[in-house]
Amino acid sequence: MFGLKTSSFTTLIVGVFIAYVLHTCWVMYGIVYTKPCANPKNKNCIKPYLAVNPRIQLSIYTSTKSSVTDGANLNLVLKMEHFDVNSKFERIVNVSIPKKTRSNGTLYTHLFLHHVGMLPWHDSNHVYAIGHLTTYMIPKPEEINLITGETEAQQEADARAETKVADQPVAHWRSKLTINILADNFTFDGSALPADVHRYMKLMQHGKTMQYLPILFVDELSNRVRDLRTINATSITLPLTVCYDAISLGKLRFWTHMQEAVYSLQRFGFTEKDVDEVKGIFVDTNLYFLALTFFVAAFHLLFDFLAFKNDITFWRRKKSMVGMSTKAVLWRCFSTIVVFLFLLDEQTSLLVLIPAGIGAIIEVWKVKKAFKMMVKWYGLRPVFQFGTFDESEKKTEEYDTQAMKYLSYILYPLCFGGAVYSLLNIKYKSWYSWLINSLVNGVYAFGFLFMLPQLFVNYKLKSVAHLPWKAFMYKAFNTFIDDVFAFIITMPTSHRLACFRDDVVFLVYLYQRWLYPVDKTRTNEFGESYDEKETVKKLHKE
Repeated sequence: MFGLKTSSFTTLIVGVFIAYVLHTCWVMYGIVYTKPCANPKNKNCIKPYLAVNPRIQLSIYTSTKSSVTDGANLNLVLKMEHFDVNSKFERIVNVSIPKKTRSNGTLYTHLFLHHVGMLPWHDSNHVYAIGHLTTYMIPKPEEINLITGETEAQQEADARAETKVADQPVAHWRSKLTINILADNFTFDGSALPADVHRYMKLMQHGKTMQYLPILFVDELSNRVRDLRTINATSITLPLTVCYDAISLGKLRFWTHMQEAVYSLQRFGFTEKDVDEVKGIFVDTNLYFLALTFFVAAFHLLFDFLAFKNDITFWRRKKSMVGMSTKAVLWRCFSTIVVFLFLLDEQTSLLVLIPAGIGAIIEVWKVKKAFKMMVKWYGLRPVFQFGTFDESEKKTEEYDTQAMKYLSYILYPLCFGGAVYSLLNIKYKSWYSWLINSLVNGVYAFGFLFMLPQLFVNYKLKSVAHLPWKAFMYKAFNTFIDDVFAFIITMPTSHRLACFRDDVVFLVYLYQRWLYPVDKTRTNEFGESYDEKETVKKLHKE
């Protein structure tokens, strides 16, 4: 009955997943495709003003004010007369930084698209957009050599015991400004005007027809953390790269939705660094690869959930540790906690940090189950009690200890040597940062060695029936998905190599599963055997 319920639940989850993917595809189609006006002569049709090839000018100003009504308090940084909306360009301009901005203030950019020979605020048919040239972040701590005290910026400085770092957000300069204009000569149907386009649209009456002025869009998704520079009192002028390109209607609508999603994350408390990972998904890939990424990520999420469900079920019902390496369980717990502390020390995005923290809690629970631990409280003092192992479990533990003994001859010198080398040659924020980095490098570089005791136990017992194969297979599928994106997505080299090291161990597990036939008299991971089940069924029938 339990197996039937589990199967039904899995089928339900897969069905919901398929429905979600189909619904997402339908929504994406509705975003990128806009139905044009069927009859251009219809009064409801809204035609593009750019179709008449007007002479327009692009003017970009800066100001500490978020709203402007005239030219007061505006500083012109770029003016392009006879601007061609179909001509892509990239210009680097030097922007004067006001004293207010240098004192941890904000600086805005005001963009105008207007007729040539007129000031923007004198042109009733001008197009206006506003953007932020500054954002606020806690600056990254300065890294030093823990032995010599030398920093990156000052190799000859005196040795310092610690680096003082501001714990308050400070103004950072966005060195890149990306703007787009809708260049498609698209005729909209006024009775079915998309809401995401309408808010960027300015209409004008031209005779009996309605026209829309050029749609000017400031691309906030292109503002990445890697392009930010800290603004200080000596920052009199800073360079600004102005990038322009025409944009299609489908991409404009898609970009506005993604930009709103990022704004929503920031309203929920996500910082600039947190949403930077989300921005990278959209900015660093083209739309076709983005669609592929979505499908692969969706399957990755499905396999993650199924692996999580089966893993929890396996350990919740587990009665015996026969055939299971307690050292491997303890190592997985330790390595997961180390990776979580490393991500926390690197101020990684919450999108990565939260799942890592949940995984660490689950691994601690597994250790409690593996060692049969019980915690009793006597007031505020906890007392840990450990259960006893039977003869079969003691035999498994003997093999496990033997494997770890051989492994320690290789592992400990490598980890110690790597930690000493990094201390002498690499700069860190603090001693704690060096310790966490050394541990996580050991996890990434030599972590697969701690999977070997389980292989050794399998070899000694000539069986793999005690392993959680359902959860294991789902994790294996995700490992191969990670292999594909290891070549594409930006990640640390150590993490990229860690993806491939898991493949080797997985292939050895598959070989052992083929090598050792199923023994129906051997107890499985729940303390049951196939023959015992058949006997119980026969007695029940009789």
